[in-house]
Order: sequence, then C-alpha cells, then structure tokens
Amino acid sequence: MDSNLNMGKNFMKAAVLHEFGDENQLVTEWIPIPQVDDHDVLIKVEVAGVGQWDIFERQGGYAKMLKLEAKFPYVLGSEGSGTIVSKGKSVKGFERGDKVMGIGFLNPKGGFYAEFAALEQKYVTHIPPSISVEEAGVISGAGITALRGLEDILQLKRDESVMIFGASGGVGHIAVQLAKQIGAKVLAVASGADGVEMVRKLGIENIADGYRNDLLSAAKAVEPEGFDAALFTAGGEITKTIMQSIKPGGKAAYPNGVYPLPTSEKIKVTAFNGEPDGDIISRFTNHVKMGNVKAHIDKSFSLENAFAAHLALQKHYLGKLALETT
Repeated sequence: MDSNLNMGKNFMKAAVLHEFGDENQLVTEWIPIPQVDDHDVLIKVEVAGVGQWDIFERQGGYAKMLKLEAKFPYVLGSEGSGTIVSKGKSVKGFERGDKVMGIGFLNPKGGFYAEFAALEQKYVTHIPPSISVEEAGVISGAGITALRGLEDILQLKRDESVMIFGASGGVGHIAVQLAKQIGAKVLAVASGADGVEMVRKLGIENIADGYRNDLLSAAKAVEPEGFDAALFTAGGEITKTIMQSIKPGGKAAYPNGVYPLPTSEKIKVTAFNGEPDGDIISRFTNHVKMGNVKAHIDKSFSLENAFAAHLALQKHYLGKLALETT
C-alpha cells in the first residue's frame, strides 16, 4: 500500500460502540486508522449516511441474526463519501485524490462513522458529476435497496404501474425516482404535507399523503384497474388496506426491516435484502449518471452528535440523515 499518507498520526476520530445497545452507547473517541490490504482503498470520509438499518446494527441485531463475532470498539456506517488517500497494491482504476462513494455493509474493518474507512475497491465508485459529495455519502444504501426491489424482485418494466409506500423516506424517495426513470407509472405515498412537497420536487406527479388521503381512492384515480406492483419501504396496518389496490396477479415487495410486516392473502409479497455486489452497484451508478436520481438530506450531524442522529431516526424526517466527519 502507499505509505505516504501525510496524516501525521495513526489514529482517527470515530463514533464507536463499546457494547450494543441504545443510542447512548455511541461515543466519540480516537481509535487506530484501519489497515489497508492489497484490494482496499482508504477513504478520508467527508459524509456518512445514517439509515434505519443502523439502529438494528447498533442494537446487535445483525450480529445475533448472522452469528457474527463483533469486535469492539465497533464503528457503524454502511455508506459514505470522501477522498482516497491510500490504496492497496492490487487496486486498479483509482488514485489518491479521487472523490468516491462507497458501501460497506457490516465491513469487518469498520464503517463510515469515522474520519477514515478502508473498503474493498469493488464496493467503491467514483462520484458521478450529477450529484454532490454530500448526496454521494447517503445515496448508496438506500439506492441499492430500492433498485434491488424494483428491478430484481418486482421486475418492474416500462409502462407498468407501481405504488411506492413510504415515498418520502430514505429508500422510498430514491425508489420513486428510479421507477420513473425505468418508465413506470408511479403513485408515491408520502408522509405529511412536507413529504408530499419534497417528493413533488423530485418530479413525481402522482402523490398521496399517507396521513390525510383516502389511499384506496387515490390509487384508483391513478390506476383504476389496479397496480402491477407495489414497493413498501414502510410498514403499518394501512398496508393491508392498500394491498387491495394491486391487481390480481400483481406483486409486492419490502426490504427486511420494515415493520409491521406488509402482508396479503391474495398478492405475493416478497421480503428482500439490499446487499451490495458489483452488478447492482454498477447498475445503480449508471442510473445516477443519467442525472435524474438525487438524494434529499433532511439534516446533518457531527460525529460527536451521532447519538442525536440516531434519535432523529425515530422521529419524522424526509429523505436521509447524514454525519459530517470533517
């Protein structure tokens, strides 16, 4: 690896856990900068995404579910953006100084809630010119999850119709843009007047307020014969009702972590994970490069206030939350 990091130190500031638990377990301290192996790049992190799945990870849910042996201090953060400051000897296509975004779900070398993150190059891409460094820090996890649901699970095609529930949330607000880019007719169900307005600014025409509108009537007005598909990026009892707006033989899907679970006795409902791989990272990056997929950041926090970001995850917010590490 490159030895000339010009950092003057071997430690970095990070928001860490010393045990799994609530948001108060997140503390800021100095820990060693992660080691860079042959296929890794070391990123000077500028922005880290904060997602709903971070709560489950913070509580130890993934470690228990996947029978992982967690090593403390533990650094959360599965997505982020910044500048490459070092690379392994086998890395091709990246140089020091490149602006990149990465996704590192359960990265054994630690996540993006830190000043530096080491990541295998296959999980790293150059930031497309159509988005900012800030957007790049929060877009990968939600984007890959949304694309997995739309293209791989629902197999959404041009001129088909799709209802996206939770359209003003992290995964949802990316999903509505991707569905539009695919060429589908979209009904976005957002949360509150501010959520409706945010989704409208993303170029979506058919929007219903999940807090106020009669959703079955709103769905019938857009697609009288019923929708071909539905993506639920949020749960709740109301999902059972709006399942009625999906046509017979239609499909519904939701990413694992949505609760209460969307269920139906008449429609096939599939749960899925949004794990990254080279194929879907490439596909999603190509969608972003087309210039019609943006990320909305509701609020940014400092590393020292990572606990406050996790509190904010439990309240009403639009799009994504972020940590700024610089």
